[in-house]
Amino acid sequence: MDDIAFLEELLAVPSPSGEEDAVAEYLVGQMTTLGFRAHRDEAGNVVGALGVPQAERVIVLLGHMDTVPGHIPVRWRGDRLYGRGAVDAKGPLAAFVLAAAKVAPQLNGTQVLVIGAVEEETHGRGARHLAQAMQPPDCVIIGEPSQWEGITIGYKGMLNVDYRLVQPGGHSAGERPSPAEKAVTFWNQVVTYSEELNRGRSGHFDTLDPALRTFQTFSDGLDEGAEMDIVVRLPPGVDALDLKQRMRGWCNGAKLSFPGGDPPFQTEKNTPPVRALLRAIRAQGGRPRFKLKTGTSDMNVVGPAWGCPIVAYGPGDSSLDHTPDEHINVREFCWAINVLTQALETLVG
Repeated sequence: MDDIAFLEELLAVPSPSGEEDAVAEYLVGQMTTLGFRAHRDEAGNVVGALGVPQAERVIVLLGHMDTVPGHIPVRWRGDRLYGRGAVDAKGPLAAFVLAAAKVAPQLNGTQVLVIGAVEEETHGRGARHLAQAMQPPDCVIIGEPSQWEGITIGYKGMLNVDYRLVQPGGHSAGERPSPAEKAVTFWNQVVTYSEELNRGRSGHFDTLDPALRTFQTFSDGLDEGAEMDIVVRLPPGVDALDLKQRMRGWCNGAKLSFPGGDPPFQTEKNTPPVRALLRAIRAQGGRPRFKLKTGTSDMNVVGPAWGCPIVAYGPGDSSLDHTPDEHINVREFCWAINVLTQALETLVG
């Protein structure tokens, strides 16, 4: 199979979160052609297996096949291939499939599972299913963009906060604060607490970072209200339960809900998959570097659940995630395939 054609065809199949059926069908077909035993599990994840079915050693390459919404026409500009998911994260997933297929003859007593998870961009439903349904493997590589010389060893956590306040309507000249004013007071308290906590900390990975995603007011003539959608990025060491309790004390009668979130997660540098990637990057002439990400990934889900050596790696510049300019340099894509191939050879050897 032509590596670049595979990636281009993968990008051409739209797959926003919750609508992965078409791309899953394509992946199952291509994996089967490459020698995988491929199927979809109960959650809809694509699972492709190579090697002995009941092997004593299992290596998981976990990517995701869904993307954020927003159509980007698949097109070329020099060595750049544009398309939604080129970086996040069909590029890394395609590299996983191609690298695993190359090492299939060398697996001996090891099984390699390449998994394309569903709904990573929303609720992580695919990874949450895997965390409960699978036995912990021997090691895991998460498919997320790190650029081909980068190795990601940590992700911040995330807390979603929904704020809703409804009260009887009143005149704007009245003394009672409006729902909008109360909502702003709550938001300012969150910001003030974050600034106090962050004092003396350097680097975004170690700071508590709230973001106000939406704010709206409403009225039906009798009642009036305000709603906010807040996302808080959690650094290691911040207790989400404690933060929730503090917020409940600041909400001034509003209803708070916390519809999902993940704890921060950071792994060690001296583990088999990290060492294998370091060696492979250097063999390709690269200068490896470690990265800590301020977003989240499926590492936040399966890392704590499985407790095995884990790392994230994949081609692509993560600053292009979710942007209308999302693209991948195909030379970097090919270098990443070579790195993953050699890393897998080390791990199965």
